[in-house]
Amino acid sequence: MSLNQNTARSASSAIADTAADTGRRLPEQRPGMFKRKAATQESPAVNAVLTIILSFGAIIMAAPLVWMVSTSLKTKEGVYSLPPEWIPDPFVWDTYARVFDDTYVLSGIKNSLIVALSVTVVGTLFSSLAAFALAKLRLPGKNAIFLMLLSGMMVPFPTLMIPQFVMFSKIGWVDTLLPLIVPVILGNVIMIFFLRQYLHNVPDSLVEAAKIDGASYLKIFWTMMFPLMRPAIAAQFILWFMAVWNDYLAPIIYLNSPEKQTLQVVIANMNVQYATQRDYPLIMAASVISVIPILIVFLIFQRQIIESIALTGSKT
Repeated sequence: MSLNQNTARSASSAIADTAADTGRRLPEQRPGMFKRKAATQESPAVNAVLTIILSFGAIIMAAPLVWMVSTSLKTKEGVYSLPPEWIPDPFVWDTYARVFDDTYVLSGIKNSLIVALSVTVVGTLFSSLAAFALAKLRLPGKNAIFLMLLSGMMVPFPTLMIPQFVMFSKIGWVDTLLPLIVPVILGNVIMIFFLRQYLHNVPDSLVEAAKIDGASYLKIFWTMMFPLMRPAIAAQFILWFMAVWNDYLAPIIYLNSPEKQTLQVVIANMNVQYATQRDYPLIMAASVISVIPILIVFLIFQRQIIESIALTGSKT
């Protein structure tokens, strides 16, 4: 017997018992009333159509990534072969060795990791502290402070590029990684916003009970709030890491020396240099390498992201 049939019988029994207790006469039930709805929910045809649609969408989303990996393992002539070859013949693994020997990819990876990890790790700590303060502490004017932070999101970065460049050039920070780290290391407004909204679902009685027990606000944050925020922090951390890792506009403004440039700028310069030589496998190999750190971060925080989605979906 299926779960829906058990549910239907239980519902019918409950309705009948209620009618017997109250002495009321229930309207006549139509045969198969519950069964018809259950059949609609578990229709094999609907499931098959949804599976086909989702599979088609998954193929469309994965095709560019598969083509990038395939192209990185081809010869120069194999890139232009007709019909296109999805499986390289032969596999050219030397392209990945040439990436590290003939380009600045290795220094670009190092610079991107320095910027991305320092900004996201330290910035996540400050963002979570700010979200905790704005959500749970009794601060005068905290709503006004929060609105000021949100209003800062309305200012586009292109309007700040020239003033920031002039300021950083005067203090000698141009062609260094500092302009990419210092302005954003103290927090992310988007992360503060989402973590604050996430903490609103946590009862204030937990904080009050901890204060009665003599716990300080920092101890409450580390022992109670931070573990509760971990799923939301993991989701926002990946989004922020992707944004910093894939940033191209700010690095191209401040970084001039090839050994100081981040990975995205290095790949863009490779596209200019090697596209004229039709060495697209080398460019695609560098692009594959640039995707690996994001995949690693996602795999590390995969469980927390799924938990965050499950908790969000279970709230009413």
